[in-house]
Amino acid sequence: MLYRDRFDAGRALAAKLARYAGRPDVVVLALPRGGVPVGYEVAQALNAPLDIFLVRKLGVPGHEELAMGALASGGVRVLNTEVVRALRLPEEVIDGVARQEGQELERRARAYRGDRPGVNVRGKPVILVDDGLATGSTMRAAVAALRRQQPARIVVAVPVGAAETCEELAAEADEVFCGRMPESFFAVGQWYDDFTQTTDEEVRELLQQAAEGRTAAAGHSRP
Repeated sequence: MLYRDRFDAGRALAAKLARYAGRPDVVVLALPRGGVPVGYEVAQALNAPLDIFLVRKLGVPGHEELAMGALASGGVRVLNTEVVRALRLPEEVIDGVARQEGQELERRARAYRGDRPGVNVRGKPVILVDDGLATGSTMRAAVAALRRQQPARIVVAVPVGAAETCEELAAEADEVFCGRMPESFFAVGQWYDDFTQTTDEEVRELLQQAAEGRTAAAGHSRP
């Protein structure tokens, strides 16, 4: 059975996360871009704030497809020590790549979030959302980077994922929700009827709607 689109998948995923609904400390972080529509529906259902968690691969110069690490929101850097040691990569090379990717990460954060500050996750349960898990490399980097920001708990939540990847992530996150784990898994997109690429503009609009919705709700709750 296919999800209609990412919003449909987000609503289905939110039902599995019901025990986190209404908690004032829960934060939903979505991996742009495809994870944002899913995260939007999850955040709406749980009445939780929504923010993005950006991750950029640190590619080996000249062999950019090979990751020597990752850079994530908050300037957190996670290195693949096996690759760094095997290739004897000097610190200045790593720093140079990290500096370039850091600039791109900051540009995207401004483009998506505008002037709104990022959500503080320290001491809070965080639900980390994407539209699916294939190899899980980006999500693993996100979990490792997020862990350094000292949340109380990291919950990985996706509508669909490869069974092996979901099981592996269970050893790194505190909890993993994979809505569906089909036996035959080739790509995330095969489980969506509409897997049209999410645009930067859609990410901005969803984040803004989520922020404005919570501001309005807070206003209504005042005596």
